[in-house]
Amino acid sequence: MKSVMILGAGPYQVPAIQTVKELGYKAIVLDYDKKASGVALADEFYEISTIDKDRVLKKAEELRPNFIITSTSDLPVRTAAYVAEKLNLEKDLSYANSICATDKSAMRERLKKSGVPIPNFFSCRNFDEFTDAIRRFSNYCIVKPADNAASRGVKLIDKNLTKSELEEQYNFTKHYSRNGVVMVEEFMTGPEVSVECFIVNGKPNVIAITDKLVTSLPYFVELGHSEPSQLPEDVQNGIRNVAILAIKAIGIQNGVSHVELKITPNGPKIVEIAARLGGDYITAKLVPLSTGVDMVKNSIFLALRRPFDIEKTLNCGSAIRFITAPKGVVKEIKIEKNPLEIEGVKDFQLNVKVGDSVADVKSSNDRIGFVITQAKTAKEAIEIAERALSYVRIDVDFNFGKGGLIRQPIVRREFA
Repeated sequence: MKSVMILGAGPYQVPAIQTVKELGYKAIVLDYDKKASGVALADEFYEISTIDKDRVLKKAEELRPNFIITSTSDLPVRTAAYVAEKLNLEKDLSYANSICATDKSAMRERLKKSGVPIPNFFSCRNFDEFTDAIRRFSNYCIVKPADNAASRGVKLIDKNLTKSELEEQYNFTKHYSRNGVVMVEEFMTGPEVSVECFIVNGKPNVIAITDKLVTSLPYFVELGHSEPSQLPEDVQNGIRNVAILAIKAIGIQNGVSHVELKITPNGPKIVEIAARLGGDYITAKLVPLSTGVDMVKNSIFLALRRPFDIEKTLNCGSAIRFITAPKGVVKEIKIEKNPLEIEGVKDFQLNVKVGDSVADVKSSNDRIGFVITQAKTAKEAIEIAERALSYVRIDVDFNFGKGGLIRQPIVRREFA
């Protein structure tokens, strides 16, 4: 039996594991977390970090899989490319290009060289470079780690912070940077979107443009997504053009890409590009609900050199809205009406219980649940999601037992 080594066993990887098994391959799954949700589905599981490329290579040399793949995580893309190159397995992204798809500093340099619209940026390797970069901006700028995800360590800061405040911010962001590089970038204003693409023989096919809802500044955590985009068609055409330029610059030959952009007053500019499926259930749920295209399965088919079909069969709206709460301890959860009983709601999860601690929303890991919906249009799908969440109440003791019960506020803002 042919085998596929799958990097990652988390919830976003489960559809990939299931698809590999449905196709009749042995699923060899690696993850640092032996309790991950996909472990039970694996034919063989090994407790190995998916970003430890040398340990993954050693295990691949031992087991000799026919293919090595990942799904929705950035750094495992680099590991998969590294192992495939070392073992001469089928690959659609070189290791050198995988660095550009997973390291924001290398990504920015490649895109700049290729003439792709991007924000002004500086890659800082020490505090002196960091403070010098910040002085180059007139007011605000964004700081972020060069190689992390889920908005960890990302923040908008004022250039007029004191030296001690800047040092605190630098250390905070560097803590999340595996290679120690801190990015300082132009603060771009405007709507944010992502483009979900399927690339065949170097040709990108845009499957969907996803509108995004993010937290209030200074953080940039995504609180919702919806499809299809509600932006004007001429703006969407510009988005497609820039996304395609970025994909070609990175060098993805076959596979998928999740491209994030800001629609600035000067046109679309790249926030980031990833050589993987979009997370947050964008490609696992929203794309199939809005277009009928199963990007997860088709990406596996493409990677395994099997026939695929990316023809759109639906023209619907879909949305996801995440649940958040202020920092504190959950004292009471009251669900006045089960969201799953509401027409158009396709999935609902609440991942906390009474007594659990919740954190202020500074990264995607701080969200505590979600609702996913489908309707005739994106606007209707958003309205259903917001209505469903109106029946969910979470009371949080933000003084940790000293009183001060507050009701969990759910963001209610349509994409604009």
